[in-house]
Amino acid sequence: MNEKKYTIGVDYGTDSVRSVIVDTQNGDEVASAVFYYPRWKEGKYCIPAKNQFRQHPNDYTEGLEQTIREALSKCPAGVAENVVAISVDTTGSTPVAVNKEGVPLSLTPEFKDNPNAMFVLWKDHTAVEEADEINDLARSWGGVDYTKYEGGVYSSEWFWAKILHVLREDKQVREAAYSWVEHCDWIPAVLTGNTNPLELKRSRCAAGHKAMWHPDWKGLPAEDFLVKLDPLLKGLRDRLFKDTYTSDVSAGKLTAEWAKKLGLKSTVSVGVGAFDAHLGAVGGEIKPYYLSKVMGTSTCDMLVAPKEDVEGKLVQGICGQVDGSIAPGMVGLEAGQSAFGDIYAWFKNVLMWPAEQLLSKSKIADEKTKKALIDEMSDNLIAELSAAADKVPIEESGIVAIDWMNGRRTPDANQALKGAITGLTLGSDAPRIFRALIEATAFGAKAIVDRFINEGVRIDGVIALGGVAKKSPVVMQIVADVLNMPIQVAKSEQACALGSAMAAAVVSGIHKSFEDAQNAMGGGFEKEYLPVKENALKYRYLYEKYKTIGQFIESQTK
Repeated sequence: MNEKKYTIGVDYGTDSVRSVIVDTQNGDEVASAVFYYPRWKEGKYCIPAKNQFRQHPNDYTEGLEQTIREALSKCPAGVAENVVAISVDTTGSTPVAVNKEGVPLSLTPEFKDNPNAMFVLWKDHTAVEEADEINDLARSWGGVDYTKYEGGVYSSEWFWAKILHVLREDKQVREAAYSWVEHCDWIPAVLTGNTNPLELKRSRCAAGHKAMWHPDWKGLPAEDFLVKLDPLLKGLRDRLFKDTYTSDVSAGKLTAEWAKKLGLKSTVSVGVGAFDAHLGAVGGEIKPYYLSKVMGTSTCDMLVAPKEDVEGKLVQGICGQVDGSIAPGMVGLEAGQSAFGDIYAWFKNVLMWPAEQLLSKSKIADEKTKKALIDEMSDNLIAELSAAADKVPIEESGIVAIDWMNGRRTPDANQALKGAITGLTLGSDAPRIFRALIEATAFGAKAIVDRFINEGVRIDGVIALGGVAKKSPVVMQIVADVLNMPIQVAKSEQACALGSAMAAAVVSGIHKSFEDAQNAMGGGFEKEYLPVKENALKYRYLYEKYKTIGQFIESQTK
């Protein structure tokens, strides 16, 4: 009989979902599987030119079932019957309109192909105007500023702005939507069979950082504020939630139906969900005053501090400060960049366009060869650019870029902002432009660090996790030089899923606290990037140019 106990961490990313089965004694990954969302991959329900990004709930549930079953199939005998809990992390804010039973409208025949009935992905920026209205009203209506624990600036990436935009745009959805549910709340609700929107357990992480929930005003913003924002919101507050829960709390047990689907026991506990970066910080062994940077397509920068240290302190321009949002008993503070790796991918796509277009029309190669050439170029381009960019001396190119290609998340959210590349000459080649883009993302990271420090929150160290941290030494060294701080890279390949597995171990009672789970299951760090003093001095000058150019761009943005 296998006496070991296991938990499953399910990590929903932008493009895929990954399930990881973890040994609760030591954090060893027993097996994992990944599922790429098929409808998302086809580009369904999305209009990138309008910044509209929607996802179908079937992508989520199909991926949940397939990844867990596949991961279990790779495990030694005895593992499945000793899985004790599952916890889930997702992107966010990613809400969906639901009916009275908590079923997403997109799962009903009438709305099966309606983008407004899908989950509104975190990176959907269609609600810029609504976010502006929330910010204006919060400062002018004469009552509580409901954005004050959200950094004082509400974003189009968040709960209320997205809901209001859809309600205004789509009368059919407006009339059919009984309530709205975050992705990280819906998956545990489905697994436990409690999808009633008035009863399912809502994530403290999601509600506090994105929905303006706070104990000071006993939950969500007041009805009179919401109605003043738009009468379309009348009555919705009462159909949402009052209470929220931290990720050490059980949402319930697996239903018999889902236990059979997954090949698990119905005694398996399901934890309250949270956002990927928050549980990723847990998996990356965050500790007080260490900035945990989840570095992927975008970044999420997480910090925890004892409640007594930040009581009465409001950090302006970040993505919220919420008691228990990352680790129960600590205040979690969130910041981040709306685009990081996405900027490198954008530049790659720009360079690949002529190759793809011209090769596809070539008459000197067959179709198989054309495809092979395009794939080879695409696969190797970022690595070649990075190697060449690394040889460009700092300041040589004179190019300074601004990293707001997807708007700005922190400091001071503004999704209307645009990126820029300045200082171009006829000698500006691809490696020099690419280096400037890397430096721009590093400068964006420094702006976040500066905001925390200037607001009185110290940073004792930096922990990095995610794809960029693992795969891009050139990027990581530049970020270390710009921050002028050492950066430790977490060893775990799947820090978010590991963090979810740690949370599940606490939910099940295997470990008493997140700290205990981290001590037992953490993988430590695989590398440390140390700043080069000479480079750090040069970047101080370039960073000032970055800020000056950014101020000009912002002044020209209406």
